[in-house]
Amino acid sequence: MKARIKHLAERAVSHRFWIERATPRDRALRLIQSLRPISTVAPLIRIGPEGDGGYLVPDDLEGISACVSPGVSIEVGFDNAMADRGIDVYMADASVDGPPTQHEKFHFIKRYLGVVEDEMNIRLDHMGSLIPEGDLILQMDIEGAEWRVILDASPEVLSRFRIMVIEFHDLRQIFGKFSFELIEAAFQKIQRTHSVVHLHPNNIVKPYVSQGISVPSIMEITFYRNDRKFLSQVPVSYPNSLDCDNVPSMPSIDLPKIWWQS
Repeated sequence: MKARIKHLAERAVSHRFWIERATPRDRALRLIQSLRPISTVAPLIRIGPEGDGGYLVPDDLEGISACVSPGVSIEVGFDNAMADRGIDVYMADASVDGPPTQHEKFHFIKRYLGVVEDEMNIRLDHMGSLIPEGDLILQMDIEGAEWRVILDASPEVLSRFRIMVIEFHDLRQIFGKFSFELIEAAFQKIQRTHSVVHLHPNNIVKPYVSQGISVPSIMEITFYRNDRKFLSQVPVSYPNSLDCDNVPSMPSIDLPKIWWQS
């Protein structure tokens, strides 16, 4: 019996080591450095409320055909602001029967954004096909499903988004070797056509620290398509004066300089 217990313990230790193999520190740092924002000719403006549901985007909305906004829940401040500008908003979320407020520009689909097409799920490519022409803006907060949705999306649909605001969850997983590969692949795919122009850590969860690197668990990232105008020689300062804590009652997160300064 003692020999069997020892054998099982050794297997558990071996299994844990395999599951928790760490990403090499230099690879994690290179990924973070690749996400440093660059400045834009169009100044950043805040769309939506102060606090949760408001995001910073370049002031370059003229000619946007529609906003694709998967993940509805109870907060649609950004969507209302888009609709008030005359922009149609295409929403998708199977967890609710519709947005908490109504607007003539809202178009709701009771399905989750996912990687298959069935009664409960719709792919990003399908949502994009509902708007036949013109540039789009994406605002996506889908509680962790963003990683697989990005990897599933075609380059053609991603390139239609002039601006993308995505809330990324579980960013601390960059420290896991297996999960790092998927996270890196998702960011590399986006950055073939877009550049990071703003970072904002969601302060609802404390940052995670490993190997001396602090990583926000949840981060809102604004991407801007590479055919737009940038100020590559102008350094980005942080935080932006328009930034607001998602949860005012919780401590703010001070994003380390490694994320935004060369």
